[in-house]
Amino acid sequence: MAERGLLIVFSGPSGVGKGTVLKQFMQTQQNCTISISATTRAPRPGEQEGVDYYFIDKERFERMIAGDAMLEYACYGGNYYGTPRGPVEEQLRQGINVILEIELVGALKIKEQYPKGVFVFVMPPSIQELRRRLTSRGTEKEEAIALRMEAARTEMEQAMLYDYIIVNEDVEDCCRKFEAIVVAEGCAVRHRKEFIREVSQNA
Repeated sequence: MAERGLLIVFSGPSGVGKGTVLKQFMQTQQNCTISISATTRAPRPGEQEGVDYYFIDKERFERMIAGDAMLEYACYGGNYYGTPRGPVEEQLRQGINVILEIELVGALKIKEQYPKGVFVFVMPPSIQELRRRLTSRGTEKEEAIALRMEAARTEMEQAMLYDYIIVNEDVEDCCRKFEAIVVAEGCAVRHRKEFIREVSQNA
């Protein structure tokens, strides 16, 4: 009997380095994939359909919402963003671990549907370091950074709703800890009950 994959939610405030950690983590993983979100916004230069996002129109997105075909979704700046249910469920059935890099609101929606999911929150070493990372990008004005910092404080206050906290002080160390979580969860009894039953009944 094929083991079902793990649904892993990976969250953290803007600027904490989630994307960098996941990019390095995926270089050594054979049985993990990162879920591709859908959006109604237009593709940006260099973005590819089915690689960066699934680009769909508003009417189709709303039909998917009505048909319960979105695991979670939100609207930002007049555009929808969400996680299509079908690809995630299919990969889990195939025994592939699926990572959802999503924000707090979406993560809580996922937790309602997948209580056995693995919820990981990435924290900065300090609030001062988070500000430094946001500022060092050089892509946003002070007003935008202030808004991101305010949102970060709100998100970090909710981190206790997750299963694990990883502090991203060093990317390699963060990746090692994330990998250890995935390995440990793959061995957890709560995820292996079908396997235990199958082996014990055929003994």
